[in-house]
Amino acid sequence: MSIASQPSASLEIADVKEIYNAIVAEVGKIYVGQDELVLGTLAALISGGHVLIESVPGLGKTLFVRTLGRILGCEFGRIQFTADLMPSDITGAPVFDMQRSEFRFRPGPVFTQLLLADEINRSPAKTHAALLEIMQEYRVTIDGTSHKVPLPFLVLATQNPLESEGTYALPEAQLDRFMFKLCIDYPTATEESEILRMHSKQIDLNQRLLDELRPITNPDQVRAMMQACGQVRVEDELVNYINLIVRSTRNWPAFHLGASPRAGLALMQAGRTLAAFAGRDFAVPDDVASIILPVLRHRVQLTAEAEVEGRSIDQELNVIVQGIEVPRK
Repeated sequence: MSIASQPSASLEIADVKEIYNAIVAEVGKIYVGQDELVLGTLAALISGGHVLIESVPGLGKTLFVRTLGRILGCEFGRIQFTADLMPSDITGAPVFDMQRSEFRFRPGPVFTQLLLADEINRSPAKTHAALLEIMQEYRVTIDGTSHKVPLPFLVLATQNPLESEGTYALPEAQLDRFMFKLCIDYPTATEESEILRMHSKQIDLNQRLLDELRPITNPDQVRAMMQACGQVRVEDELVNYINLIVRSTRNWPAFHLGASPRAGLALMQAGRTLAAFAGRDFAVPDDVASIILPVLRHRVQLTAEAEVEGRSIDQELNVIVQGIEVPRK
């Protein structure tokens, strides 16, 4: 019996590991490299979080999300953010039904399961705000009526770090909704050679996704994976370790804004998921250590003096972590 056909009412940790490995192997048939993006996206999806991706254009982010949607058996949607994009263009709006002589709600592109919010920082704050309720509560409220988005629901938002003209900085409330901020770089020479060989034949991509990829899971099974990962044990020593890291950012001299309690929850949830991906029913410090930068780098802000001195957020976070004793258990 294939993985996709197995019952999804309840899954064991061993099942989660098997499904994760199968997904990664299937992604590699179409999408080359970017291991951090693949791991971070899957960890956020199973942890109930969202991902902010900072990278230059042309690294295949749309291809990756389409590939993932096919493999997970989930719906895929894409929104190109522009300066004139309105909140109703994302959420949907009431439209007048001439036959019934009444207004009915027309769902927007956000009603999907894997949503690529491309160049999210090109839209003004009122458009960003349209995503806040959706990312946190998985619903859209229009004219006092709530409309739930299908679960699982994952937002992958991208922004270009090189261009500042015509862009709007994401507010802290929006940034805090993202579980991870992943900084993606160019592929290695070997990976880029493989990309050239694999994607230069002018073959229809839609057909390739259908022919070369097989669904590994379905939405019900993804939700079952989420429930299984929630049962992974986190000992008190590791909870205290996470707490110390998050609280240390709030009085660190180089930061004028520290991490919120949501950052600690993200470390806990993602740490559980990574442990399950490794086939363990308990989290270890290495699970947390591997995601400290993606979880915290967008939740803290440097002071003006630190910026003038040329310090980076990642460097300061590494210094904080090095000064905190790692639990032995």
